[in-house]
Amino acid sequence: MAGSAPEPTVVVVMGVSGSGKTTLGRLLARRRGVSFVEGDDLHPVGNIARMSAGEALDDEDRGPWLHALAARIRTATQTGVGVVISCSALRYEYRQLFCEAGPGVWFLHLDLDPEVARARLDRRTGHFMPAALLDSQYETLEPLRAGEPGMTVDAADDPELILDRAQAGIADFEAYEAG
Repeated sequence: MAGSAPEPTVVVVMGVSGSGKTTLGRLLARRRGVSFVEGDDLHPVGNIARMSAGEALDDEDRGPWLHALAARIRTATQTGVGVVISCSALRYEYRQLFCEAGPGVWFLHLDLDPEVARARLDRRTGHFMPAALLDSQYETLEPLRAGEPGMTVDAADDPELILDRAQAGIADFEAYEAG
């Protein structure tokens, strides 16, 4: 609608486990002055138990989690407050669900070499996602498609460089959306 305020930008930091979604999501949220939502916190208890046991989730398992994330996007849009959300968002159809939940969704895909991701997971403590499930995530991953709002960055780059690139990409997106 002409003359109306632009919709808040909802940034979804996506990628496989170990790509740095939580770390970069928190940093990006701080830089943007918005809240951060840890997508893993919205997983149903059963999903966490399955993954902890080394069982990969299927689309049926992910459904309630994805809808909970979409609800957070709707809330951000309805309240007019941007947010940064971490979520693997591995499939195009998941990302479409998020885009349908509210305008202004932009994806930051943290792309990472599988060996680097595995090494990060092997060093990580206190997380339910075992390195054994990493291959299933790479098999499921559908990179951003042409026309999807967002950008792909090398997750092995310096975090400040990634944040600078993301901020520039978000600024371009917001200018396009406003214009």
